[in-house]
Amino acid sequence: MALRFADLRSPAIRNPIEWGLDQLRFAALAVGHEDAAPASGPVIVRRIGLTEVRAALAAGMRDFSANRSDVLFLSVIYPLLGLLLARLAFGYEMLPLLFPLAAGFALLGPFAAVGLNEMSRRRELGGDIRWSDAFGVLASPALGPILLLGLILATLFGLWLIAAAMIYDHTLGPAAPTSLTAFARDVVATRAGWAMIGIGIGTGFIFALVVLMISAVAFPLLLDRRAGLETAIWTSVRATVTNPGPMACWGLIVAFGLVIGSVPALLGLAVVMPVLGHATWHLYRRLVVPAEPGRA
Repeated sequence: MALRFADLRSPAIRNPIEWGLDQLRFAALAVGHEDAAPASGPVIVRRIGLTEVRAALAAGMRDFSANRSDVLFLSVIYPLLGLLLARLAFGYEMLPLLFPLAAGFALLGPFAAVGLNEMSRRRELGGDIRWSDAFGVLASPALGPILLLGLILATLFGLWLIAAAMIYDHTLGPAAPTSLTAFARDVVATRAGWAMIGIGIGTGFIFALVVLMISAVAFPLLLDRRAGLETAIWTSVRATVTNPGPMACWGLIVAFGLVIGSVPALLGLAVVMPVLGHATWHLYRRLVVPAEPGRA
């Protein structure tokens, strides 16, 4: 297995993305997956329009309808995890982080939905699909890069929480709120509260944009092809840059879907997350030229 050190020893000054991908290449090799040339040929990104985004969402809803009971059983983890995060926020006087926890959960969504991507992939190949097919990801040759990309998203989630805590400390903090009512009043009725909202939304947008760019099609690509983590991330970036309008629309659909799914008590996530997870696979199919027929 060639490590290709030549590129990494180049004296040229590289931008942070190139440097980061070099580190990811080493990490991917460490977990036993080399970024080899894909057997299905080069990855080609298409230009799409809003019609394709709507079609992908409709296909995701069809996949959900075809496997409703199995997917609902599998997806109950989403609202349960969200409620657990909320309980932690209240139980450990982390009230200012309650909304960042709920909003930041979307940063982990692409990794949480990888099993649903796998179900859609298998349904596309034909045959009956059960909830247990979601765990077919564990047998994927790309399991190492999938886990590593999930770790990257988890790291971004942690950085977002740190940023949110710093924003609170410099606006309404650093003292913890005395009650939920007092905190809500300070947020909506004070200049510091509005400053926290504005800065928080701007910062959250940056984190969400990074996650969208590096993971929009990365997980489906890893499931579909013999491609490495670097290829998956760069393809996702290319897909976003090539289709800024449709991908921005997709990002808004995901954001609003998660907001709607969070009411009431996060229970709607049991429906919203599966639909978005399945739709992600179909969006990938419209953005990237398919692999050769017969790929399992």
